[in-house]
Amino acid sequence: MFAFCGRGGIEMPRLGEVFTGRVRDVSSAGAGIVEHPGGRVFFVSGVWVGEEARFRITGFRNRFGYARLEELLAPAQERVTPRCAHHGPGPSDCGGCPWQFVDYGAQLAAKENRLKAALSPLGLADKPLPIWPSPRPYGYRNRAQLKTDGERIGYVAAGSRRIAPVEDCPILTDRNRTHLRELLEQLPNSRWRQRKRGRWTTVDMDEEGVSIDRRRPFRQGNSDQNLRMRDWLKARLAPLDRRLPVLELFAGSGNFTEVIADTGFEHIVAVEGVGEAIDRLRARGLPGVETWRQDLFADGAWRRLGRNLEEVGILVADPPRRGIENARGLATAARKCRDLVYVSCDPATFARDLGVFLEAGYSALEIQPLDQFPHTPHVEMLAHLHRDV
Repeated sequence: MFAFCGRGGIEMPRLGEVFTGRVRDVSSAGAGIVEHPGGRVFFVSGVWVGEEARFRITGFRNRFGYARLEELLAPAQERVTPRCAHHGPGPSDCGGCPWQFVDYGAQLAAKENRLKAALSPLGLADKPLPIWPSPRPYGYRNRAQLKTDGERIGYVAAGSRRIAPVEDCPILTDRNRTHLRELLEQLPNSRWRQRKRGRWTTVDMDEEGVSIDRRRPFRQGNSDQNLRMRDWLKARLAPLDRRLPVLELFAGSGNFTEVIADTGFEHIVAVEGVGEAIDRLRARGLPGVETWRQDLFADGAWRRLGRNLEEVGILVADPPRRGIENARGLATAARKCRDLVYVSCDPATFARDLGVFLEAGYSALEIQPLDQFPHTPHVEMLAHLHRDV
């Protein structure tokens, strides 16, 4: 196929065109980044840095586009055979583990580089410690959400709204693989049919059970790494004054609250916006813990916390991917806070918020990345910040 030329004879890419290129990097979503001879950047699933291949253009969006792998000309040394039969970049393949075709060590190096790149504008590219690998690259996932239309059950195909049916999933724990087999035995199931076009029945499962069209209570998805995170938090809190008031934001069902309480702090306020999670936390009856239900993304959230925020000496926060919105307001209101422990699952929002806290007088004592989800581009960060007040 021939491409049209624009001004200056530069090739202008067009839909369906096949071109040859080399993968220069991988995106935050895990896709390969390839430059067309005309200069436009394309995202391609299923390729790795340095690989040379032929790509077919499948779509455009703003100044970039999408393409699929047509022929691999020069594979990377890091390429391995995926363990899962459903893995792949195709329209009917499972998109849950986009890096399963890459050696695990190379995955870890890419995650470290992504974090360093995010922290480079802050002058902290060399601050993160070596990433903690998952003890089990497979069989680690203690929770999952699947989709079903009553005839099939599986995950969502990459970049689509289609179900990618699965017969097994090797990243799941043994218990969850058993759940999956039991669900497959119930197909076809008229109760799980689509009620509206494009809307499936969701199946949530964890080590404790399965729920249909109802989310299970949140938990960290990798039990081994969660234990490591808890141990890290305990070690960072151990030298601090137990008399200082502790405020925990995005407390969930108390995964980290329990660590704070067990470390011996006397005054702990745990804040969470999800009713079911805060109810589970209250039911645990942890010593010294007062629970507050508060949407921390609502306007005026910091103001509503009042004296709990004004008097806090130690702040622990584990927000979702969007990070701490209005981190500047938080840093200003918590004017007596000496130590901030920040758990993040997104390098971009982590760097954004960290920049705000550095401006407020904090310094980064330790930044520890860990791999919570092998075979995906996701990376978790644990940070301990301190300032003199």
